[in-house]
Amino acid sequence: MSLLRLIQFTDPHLYGSETEALRGVQTTPALAHALVQARSRDWPVDAVLVTGDIVQDDPGGYAHFRRLFKNAGVPVLCIPGNHDDPEALRRELDCEPFVVGGRIDFGPWRVVLLDTWVAGSAAGRLSAQSLTQLDQALRTAAGRHVLVCLHHHPVRMSSDWLDMVGLQNSAEFWRVVDQHSNVRAVLWGHVHQCFDQLRGDVRLLATPSTCAQFMPGSKEFALDTLPPAYRTLQLRADGTLTTEVVWVDQCAVGSSSSVSSAA
Repeated sequence: MSLLRLIQFTDPHLYGSETEALRGVQTTPALAHALVQARSRDWPVDAVLVTGDIVQDDPGGYAHFRRLFKNAGVPVLCIPGNHDDPEALRRELDCEPFVVGGRIDFGPWRVVLLDTWVAGSAAGRLSAQSLTQLDQALRTAAGRHVLVCLHHHPVRMSSDWLDMVGLQNSAEFWRVVDQHSNVRAVLWGHVHQCFDQLRGDVRLLATPSTCAQFMPGSKEFALDTLPPAYRTLQLRADGTLTTEVVWVDQCAVGSSSSVSSAA
């Protein structure tokens, strides 16, 4: 495999009702529109990444997620966010093509899926077991480049309210990562905005939501006016990558009913 092609969808915040809205956006149609645009614009891909907050505190939303992605034709790699119910997520997605957590190899790349969920908290944390599993995944990568995925941001976003609900033990996370030279990128959701920086040789990437976006740099909670989005990634055998945030043209992709049948 000379090129690994991935698409990341994050923070769809689905409800049991398809018409329920969050911050002015009907979340199930918004995700469906994003998927239709991705299928027409960016397919074929080798896998889909979904980095948390699949539902908005409503396990009934997993049925809509399963329906939309069951015919993706590629692995759909999922991790829980703070609004998810991890037990319900694993139960509802215990079927192909879904993969919840763990690690998966694609030729010269390994994708590591970390669970940062903490009961009753909007912030995240990696357990001692998860940190050990991360270290093991990096140690046993056998020459592969590694993409690490999690829900909560492991670096500050220069937004006071958001940085209170990030990864609480980020120093421990970076202590593990820094012991290895094979991590090429760290990818997350949760922040509902774009982020693209370097930490040494590691690319740091955050992706807007498939529903509403947060205002970058805000001290207190504030919404941006940008539309739903997703991210494409092309990972090369030499460890380099290219990536793009794609904003969803909701006027061009048709109604939610046509979306459901296409997915």
